[in-house]
Amino acid sequence: MALRVCGRLLRGGAVLSRRLVGSARLENASHLLATGSAACSRGGRPGFIFTPACFITSEAFLSGLMKGKAAETDGSIHHHPASVPPDSSEQVSLLLRHPDQPPDSKVLRVAIIGAPNAGKSTLSNQLLGRKVFAVSKKVHTTRSRALGVLTETDTQIILLDTPGLTTPSKAKRHQLEKSLLVDPWTTVKEADLMVVMVDVSDRWMCSRLEFEVLKCLAQHPHIPAILVLNKVDLVKAKDRLLDITAQLTCGVVNGRRMRVRPVIKPPWAQKTPERASEIPADEDAAAPEDDAELNSVLSKEKLKELRSQQGWPHFKDVFMLSSVDREDVETLKSYFLVAAKPGSWQYHSEVLTDQSPEEVCTNIIREKLLEYLPQEVPYSMTQSIELWQDGENGELDISVKLYTKKETHMRMVIGTAGQMVARIAREAAEDLSRVYLREVRLKISAKLKN
Repeated sequence: MALRVCGRLLRGGAVLSRRLVGSARLENASHLLATGSAACSRGGRPGFIFTPACFITSEAFLSGLMKGKAAETDGSIHHHPASVPPDSSEQVSLLLRHPDQPPDSKVLRVAIIGAPNAGKSTLSNQLLGRKVFAVSKKVHTTRSRALGVLTETDTQIILLDTPGLTTPSKAKRHQLEKSLLVDPWTTVKEADLMVVMVDVSDRWMCSRLEFEVLKCLAQHPHIPAILVLNKVDLVKAKDRLLDITAQLTCGVVNGRRMRVRPVIKPPWAQKTPERASEIPADEDAAAPEDDAELNSVLSKEKLKELRSQQGWPHFKDVFMLSSVDREDVETLKSYFLVAAKPGSWQYHSEVLTDQSPEEVCTNIIREKLLEYLPQEVPYSMTQSIELWQDGENGELDISVKLYTKKETHMRMVIGTAGQMVARIAREAAEDLSRVYLREVRLKISAKLKN
């Protein structure tokens, strides 16, 4: 017998809207959000009827969100995403240009944190409307903190995309850069809002927040935080999302207790997976005290308390979405626009990112290397840009050399008859063309590092 869970969430304004798999249609969600009802029902097939879930904890906030969507529907808001100039000097000049802000400007700095491979960069790219951050299925694709700028009418949203939070022992074991340890922690200090992303398709790890994430939240309790459950399209049993939400929020959202009551619970539902119960808050839990104190100002008592927690009871709102679905992401973007406060813009409206065009290029190439090469091979490679110049017909000619530590790695990069390196160059060039808004001809070669 299938498990049914109905939640009446956050009395006086909290809302849960759902739809069966698929993408979230904000129009349908708007009705459910406005009525403040939770939609739980059983049709001819077992399971929930699911619409993109977001908990809105304030009627005034919800009203502002709906007004913003209405303005977009009327066509009064039309914004083409910015792009990255292919010339470094142009990019520097753009970054130094005085912001062209309106008199009633608003701003919001958003730090996106979470475990490695939770979908942080994918979400940032969708929000920006262009692919400027590297994305792959392998962990630690993002190696350092990067900044994206979303400007719409009178509001500027500054997205602070961070590497996945990790521990010093893991960084040492896998020979990771120091930036993976330092950047997430320093970035959060700049933020007006923290977004904690969790991959709910990982059935073993989605039942609790990573210890490093909990530490980050505990060190900055004054910064509002929201929980984003990502990859909900990959979760077949949608009723699990309520249980996951209850665990990751300790059953409390915006200071109010959730009520998630199982109506019918089969015997197997009483048991938690053995592997899930065996996984500690951090895989280095056996000897984590020194690691925990390296980047933490929390007391030993507080750290011990956090280790016993599954979630964080101070989230302001919760969103359930798929970061690859544009309509889902539009709902979150509208939330950011409404949450923005009066303030001066930091950048000109034409700025898309603070990365140089060369950094964007090397990041996109690394994404392809991670995507197509096995295991540790991409992590051991370095890149060098040999050529960067305008072609005769306005195209951008780029030549990049990859340095490998082993001859076997070099053969993997080149592939049979050069097919692998040609594929990587072709796909990277296509992505870069959309970022620079001009044709890119990319040549990639490989050399054994002495």
